[in-house]
Amino acid sequence: MAASDLLISIDVEADGPIPGPYSMISIGCSAAGICTALGLRRLDVDIDTFYTELRPISDQFVPEALAVSGLDRQHLLDHGEDPAQAMTRCARWVTAMGVKHSASPVFTGYPLGFDWLFSYWYFMKYSETGSPFGHSRHFDVKTAYALRAGVPVSQAVKSRMPSKLMSSRPHSHNALDDAKEQGELSCNIIEWDGHR
Repeated sequence: MAASDLLISIDVEADGPIPGPYSMISIGCSAAGICTALGLRRLDVDIDTFYTELRPISDQFVPEALAVSGLDRQHLLDHGEDPAQAMTRCARWVTAMGVKHSASPVFTGYPLGFDWLFSYWYFMKYSETGSPFGHSRHFDVKTAYALRAGVPVSQAVKSRMPSKLMSSRPHSHNALDDAKEQGELSCNIIEWDGHR
């Protein structure tokens, strides 16, 4: 068993609030850092990445949610990757990253709930190997910030974070771009001493 954790920052875009009735339409992953008992070793978030756009699984969608992603529904229906193929490829990529870095992959999200909900459901329903994170290997950056900053989780929002913690990358709602941004934010918060 690996003695370290590989932080894999994951962002998804979806066309509605929950998986099943609605679809995950893109997923982006970036290997951001390795945590050991000695601390954090940052990785270049541009090197080990995964991205795909998925074919919708239902006819239902929320136009406003779809608009946020900037993705075209008809294009996704015509050219999106089959969910079983996409999630099997993604799970294999996650596993390969763990082998490459000799560390246990940990799903890293901000906030964790939405991205984990869609990803885990899709991994379990579509991937040939299930979830490469098991059912509980995840890290919520929002909660980590709340603990470091000494604030309630309800106030752990980017607009209240010190600017030094923020990534210089824009939040574009492209799943891969946002995974990279979030990966840098995650590492910044892990290394931050907080308001002590």
